[in-house]
Amino acid sequence: MPTSPLHTILGSTGNIGTALAKDLLHYTDNIRLVSRNPSKINPKDQPMKADLLNSEEVDAAIAGSDTVYLVVGITYKTKLWQEQWPVIMKNTIVACKKHGAKLVFFDNMYCYDPNHVGNLTENSPVNPQSQKGKVRAKIAQMVLDEIKSGKLTAMIVRAADFYGPGAKLSFLNESVINRMKAGKTAQWLYAGDKKHSFTYILDAAYATAFLAQQENAWNQVWHLPTSKVYPTGQETVKILAKHLGVEPKLQILGPFMLNLVSLFIPVLKEVKELRYQLDQDYCFDSTKIEKAYGLKAISIEEGLKKCLE
Repeated sequence: MPTSPLHTILGSTGNIGTALAKDLLHYTDNIRLVSRNPSKINPKDQPMKADLLNSEEVDAAIAGSDTVYLVVGITYKTKLWQEQWPVIMKNTIVACKKHGAKLVFFDNMYCYDPNHVGNLTENSPVNPQSQKGKVRAKIAQMVLDEIKSGKLTAMIVRAADFYGPGAKLSFLNESVINRMKAGKTAQWLYAGDKKHSFTYILDAAYATAFLAQQENAWNQVWHLPTSKVYPTGQETVKILAKHLGVEPKLQILGPFMLNLVSLFIPVLKEVKELRYQLDQDYCFDSTKIEKAYGLKAISIEEGLKKCLE
C-alpha cells in the first residue's frame, strides 16, 4: 500500500493535468487521476472516472486525498461556463471540506479589470467586464470565502495564455506554431503589434506541484512563472520563422474578418468579448513567485524553440 500522501488531479487529461502528474512524482507516488476518461501517466497512477457535475462522484474522487488540484477545462462556451463552473466548484469545495483535503485551483486571468491588462499582478483589481470573466471571478471568490472562513486550506494559481510542445487548445500553438510548421501563414487576432504574455505549460505545472508542497504558500493567490519578455505577434512569428528558416508571414484577423470566419469556426464567436486581451499590450507579471521561491520561466525564444522540436 502506498504510504505517501494521496494527491488527486481533477481534470487529469488536459495540458496541465498531464504535465502536473509527471511533476508530482517528485513528491509522491500516490496519485489519483480523475476525469471522464482517465488513463495512467505514471506507472503507479490510479485512474478514476468521475463527472465533476455529480456531487457523489466528486465526493468519492476526493475521499482520502491530502491535496486536490482542480485543473479541469470545460468547453469554451459562455453558457456552459455559467451553468457548469459554479456546480463543479461547489462540489469540489464541499468534498474537500468533508475529507479535510487542501485545494489548489488552477485559474486564468479573466477575472481581472481589463483596464489593468498592461500589468497584471496578484493585487490587480478583480472587475471583469466579459461574461466568462464574471464566471471566473465568481468561482475564485467561492474559494477565497472558504479560506477567509478558515474552513478550507486552499490556493489559487493563475497563468496567462498557455503554450508548449504539443499543447491542445492553445491559441499560440493552433494559430501560429502549428500553422507555421505546416508551411501556412500564421494568424493573430485583432492586432499584430501589441505585446502578449504566454505561460509555458511545463513551467506552470512544475510551479503548481512545487507550491503545493510549501507550507507558507497556502491561502493566497499566485501567478505562475511567465517570461518577462513578452513579444508582439509579429515578433513571435519572427522568432519562429528564424528557427524554421521561412519568411515571417502573419495574417491579422480584424473584427470584420473575425465575424466572417466565426460563421465557420464557432469558437471564434466566444473570443470576441476578450478582445481587450489582444488589441492592447497584455503583460502577466509573476514577480511574486520569483522573489518568494526563485522560480523563473523559460525564455520565450527557448520555449518557442521547444515547440518546434
